[in-house]
Amino acid sequence: MIVVKIGGSKGTDCAVICRDVAARIHAGDRIVVVHGGSHETNVLSEALGHPPRFVTSVSGHESRRTERKTMEFFMMAVAGKLNTLIVETLQGLGVDAVGLSGVDGRLLEGTRKDSIKVIENGKRKVIRDDYTGKVEKVNTALLRLLMDAGYTPVIAPIAISTNHEAINVDGDRAAAMIGAALGADNLVIFSNVPGLLKDIDDPSSLIPQIPKSRLGEFEKYAAGRMKKKLLGSQEALERGLKSVTLCDGRVENPLMRALEGHGTVIS
Repeated sequence: MIVVKIGGSKGTDCAVICRDVAARIHAGDRIVVVHGGSHETNVLSEALGHPPRFVTSVSGHESRRTERKTMEFFMMAVAGKLNTLIVETLQGLGVDAVGLSGVDGRLLEGTRKDSIKVIENGKRKVIRDDYTGKVEKVNTALLRLLMDAGYTPVIAPIAISTNHEAINVDGDRAAAMIGAALGADNLVIFSNVPGLLKDIDDPSSLIPQIPKSRLGEFEKYAAGRMKKKLLGSQEALERGLKSVTLCDGRVENPLMRALEGHGTVIS
């Protein structure tokens, strides 16, 4: 089984990735698709007069500032538009895909954070009205029910909190939890870069392989969203996945290339 995470950054080619996903499914592979939607959420927020804001945690991880209005924009852009477009594309390729968010059937469940500690203008600040959290539980029975019936799940990274509120969760870490819960062999994370680069401006500086035991040594090369991808990779491997591949979602045959070892393979 393979879990495929389609990144939500500008430039990632969902249609090309879906063609490869469909080909593997028709060849007999079981695949669960997870996707992001950061760029579409930014576009929608700007169009509706509520520009996106991002915050940096005290540990250095950047995330979307998600008060309730932004949470609702995130639902529209990610669980609404993007999820439906991916399902539509897969259906056109002969794959019986089913679109879900983590709220459906309590597919992804976690605790909404009481507060988040961020650095703003060089000072520590506590934010208490954020609708964010971390996936702690995956409804594998629902996923297996769908897959056993021949459906391919396509999952938007919105979870349900223990208090029954929709929360924004990191897509890479959600994909890691899904992969671990299902006992997947591989997690493939697509984005708009070739993988982990020593120099973010130089694609030829790609780091092709990282042993799990040495992952901490390479964190210094991760900037922005790549930090969360490394964190998700670590969590996936700690929970039993054999390998995680960080790879380019802008090239032809991206999934085939990833499974052949192109990108950054962490194992």
